[in-house]
Amino acid sequence: MTRSIRILVLQFASIGDVVLTTPVVRCLKKQLPNAELHFCTKRDYASLIAYNPYIREQHYLDGNVYTLIRQLRAVRFDYIIDLQNNFFTGLIKASLAVRSFSVETQSFREWLYVRWKINALPDQHIVERMMATVQPLGVENDGRGLDYVIPYKDEIETDWLPITHQHDFVAYVIGGQRLTRRLPVKRMIELCRKINYPVVLLGDKTDRTAGEEIVKALGERQIYNACGHYNLNQSASLLQRARVVFSHDTGLMHIAAALGKKVYSIWGSTTPQFGFYPYKTPHVRLEASGLGCRPCSATGLGNCPMKHFKCMNNLPFDFEVKELRTKKKNLE
Repeated sequence: MTRSIRILVLQFASIGDVVLTTPVVRCLKKQLPNAELHFCTKRDYASLIAYNPYIREQHYLDGNVYTLIRQLRAVRFDYIIDLQNNFFTGLIKASLAVRSFSVETQSFREWLYVRWKINALPDQHIVERMMATVQPLGVENDGRGLDYVIPYKDEIETDWLPITHQHDFVAYVIGGQRLTRRLPVKRMIELCRKINYPVVLLGDKTDRTAGEEIVKALGERQIYNACGHYNLNQSASLLQRARVVFSHDTGLMHIAAALGKKVYSIWGSTTPQFGFYPYKTPHVRLEASGLGCRPCSATGLGNCPMKHFKCMNNLPFDFEVKELRTKKKNLE
């Protein structure tokens, strides 16, 4: 009987980063059938990995890293796949003292791009860099894109939605980890007016106030403010039901990509050149090109350092949504 190979995958950064690891997890399990995959992340991201069929065990950081390390030591792993590669994951690798493979970081090149606007970054999606991490184990990218499993209990029923949005709508993810990765509310209103279709707004409870302003401007017949009403998997279910998805550079954008939706991705202080654009799904990039101040950050900032916020204020809405050529008569 062949002994199982116990492999620990590490990623703690964000919702989107965890979703972006799913091709690595799938390819490891499918191409190394005797692999027993364990995934370690923050407790807040439990719903992202709990239903993944390729993961045998989940391990969570609940605050104390040394408690987590003791728990991981007891498992006796054969390999560690570090898909974050920072000081924190380095501490875990050093403590477990087993062979590890770590994703190549681009910190210096990202600094050059942000500080001096010298783009020496490879034309490569972050998923491809993650997949390169497991090539020494003989694992290759199968090209199937991202995975996301919505449990049955979190699938949205039609009658949970307003009657105006029960059968056909566009999803717009208005949240974003930093202010400079989100359109100002007045521009969100402008975008929704341009879409001119029933729109479901998605985000957490901190985005609810912005959603209420959009509803006030455009009315409940066009806008349903779902921000803060649904958990992450339920929000994913709404993405799955949507005709198309508009999204800032955030975790739900990657979930939409995993569900195979066409994504209109909105870029402000960050740029797709960092390698975090929608993966293996049809997508359109909406961004204000030609600005000498952009990018001002690889991850977004709390405020525009130049005070003008042109990357979002000047972002053109000159796109055509071919999927929405037939407008709803009740929105005329």
